[in-house]
Amino acid sequence: MIIQDKIKYTDELSNSITYLENLGYSNIKADLEGYESPKSYHKKGSKISVTPDIVAEKEGRKHIFDLSLKSEKPRLLKSKWLFLSTLSKIKSYRFRLITTRGHYKFSNETIDAINLDNIKLLKI
Repeated sequence: MIIQDKIKYTDELSNSITYLENLGYSNIKADLEGYESPKSYHKKGSKISVTPDIVAEKEGRKHIFDLSLKSEKPRLLKSKWLFLSTLSKIKSYRFRLITTRGHYKFSNETIDAINLDNIKLLKI
């Protein structure tokens, strides 16, 4: 999810964190009040920064999660997902998208548009 959508979808973010805790993820960092914020990545020479929505660990492996919800700026969302996917491949992390009912079609169309076939969707 992008910065403009964070206020709109805070409930979905907290539900996703609860879901991940129930699945056994630990050391959860989230871009939400009450949790430690995950590491941000800044683009050199500009004011653009990318912060994953949720970062958690399970079985000694780091997982990056991003919420896949309908957005006003899908192009910005696509570039964020491409960056996080590339980062996770370089650092041997796992990258997953979390989506909820009513957002499945948007998620699948966006994934197909940027050719991220190896991304798994967690449907809550």
